[in-house]
Amino acid sequence: MNISLSDHFTYKKLLRFTFPSIVMMILTSIYGVVDGVFVSNFVGSEAFASINIIMPFLMILGAIGFMTGSGGSALVALTFGTGNEKKQRRSFPSSSTF
Repeated sequence: MNISLSDHFTYKKLLRFTFPSIVMMILTSIYGVVDGVFVSNFVGSEAFASINIIMPFLMILGAIGFMTGSGGSALVALTFGTGNEKKQRRSFPSSSTF
């Protein structure tokens, strides 16, 4: 059975598949804001400045992690769906160690 995404596309399905990624990015952003508030209130302005300097690098690193995690899970799901056992055994370790 061959199913194309364009055959059964609805906005409900789009939101269903993108909702976990959206929630993950929102919670990560909230974490950054709350971290900044606590540091600026309890440690001082120099520590808050250092967080603001390093935050873009952390966001880039997080984006790379989110990208490889989402892509790796899609690859593993695809190989499980096709039933190719040899490819399944290769795809999971390679996507999880990257």
